[in-house]
Amino acid sequence: MEILGFLSSILIGLSLGLIGGGGSILTVPVLVYFFKVDAVLATAYSLCVVGTTSLVGSITYFKQKLVNLRTAFVFGIPSIIAVMVTRIFVLPLIPTVVYTSDAFSVTKNMLVMVLFAVLMVLASYHMIRKNNGEEMQEPGKDGHALGVLFIQGALVGIITGFIGAGGGFLIIPVLVNNLRVPMKEAIGTSLLIIAVNSLIGFASSLPDIIVDWSFLIKIVLLAIVGVFVGTYIARRIDGHRLKPAFGWFILIMGFYILTKELFF
Repeated sequence: MEILGFLSSILIGLSLGLIGGGGSILTVPVLVYFFKVDAVLATAYSLCVVGTTSLVGSITYFKQKLVNLRTAFVFGIPSIIAVMVTRIFVLPLIPTVVYTSDAFSVTKNMLVMVLFAVLMVLASYHMIRKNNGEEMQEPGKDGHALGVLFIQGALVGIITGFIGAGGGFLIIPVLVNNLRVPMKEAIGTSLLIIAVNSLIGFASSLPDIIVDWSFLIKIVLLAIVGVFVGTYIARRIDGHRLKPAFGWFILIMGFYILTKELFF
């Protein structure tokens, strides 16, 4: 199982380098099911893996001037605040056993994985559906766009803080549809936002967890290898053509997790 886990770690980075997102949604399931890491600890590890690989992935876009720093700053402020509040205050308040009865009980780990599976199903929809320039919404007024950006930033921060996912599938549609940011620039900007959010979220978790640095570094390095491979392939293949296939894979995994957590 560990071999599959290490191979999947490369896939996490591969998807980030190839399609600019999606990889982070795999990190927690890989850690929990292949490496038997506690679900809550896995969210912290995921933040480190996702943050580091996204930062590495954003460098190429930054060199090509495909990172909108102003947008990243406006989006990042509410997002960072939400991440820190979620990791430091909200997550520790959730009891180990959330609900129990004679027939059924909900643990904190189970709650995290079920919410993660729901997020995977939502993410898969955004990957599978066709999306091109003709389908984009008309941009709103500046005030409306900034308001949407602020709210979306806080929402992504909560998701990132709670389940350790980067939220690129939420960030990119907002940048493209509401702010009319070109797709490649939206991907580069999204990677930078994800990197900052995730690394700050991981740093916020350090006082409350014991980190197996040797193990975590191995996962991070493999994911970084995947980023470079994905970036290389993306120069020769349109990564967005592979996005629907990856979306179906995420959808199947999401339903698998729901079934496993709720019925077995």
